[in-house]
Amino acid sequence: MPEASPRGTYLVIAEALRTAIEEGEGIETLPSEADMMRSHGVGRNTIRRALKVLEADGLVESAPGIGWRVAKGEDRRSLAERMTDVIAEDSLSVGDTYPSEAKLCERFGASRTAVRRVLAQMEGNGLLATVHGKGRTVRALPTPTGRP
Repeated sequence: MPEASPRGTYLVIAEALRTAIEEGEGIETLPSEADMMRSHGVGRNTIRRALKVLEADGLVESAPGIGWRVAKGEDRRSLAERMTDVIAEDSLSVGDTYPSEAKLCERFGASRTAVRRVLAQMEGNGLLATVHGKGRTVRALPTPTGRP
């Protein structure tokens, strides 16, 4: 039996897919889940977890009837980065109301699950606070990063 990856097999597969997408010229659709299962020697749930990581980062999207495809658009920042940047883009201050899940889904073309995952991460990092009955508010301003 192969030794389990200390990092999580799905994360290793997600990184391999990310590299293939970033290096691949003109790749529009990903192989089927069955093909990825065979090539990586894992089960469907592991492949789906890897794809969900890439979906949350805005690299891939599910296309009903087609499978998974590389997300369109010039913005290659992760969903977490784009959602954090909403604070600056919308000129929000501490205590201001952060956009709703529905508005974020529409704005970024992301699934509610992916948006909720990032919102939970932002709350865990201290950027947002949930006020029951009133939604989420900005708790702290993000620190500037050295992105080009």
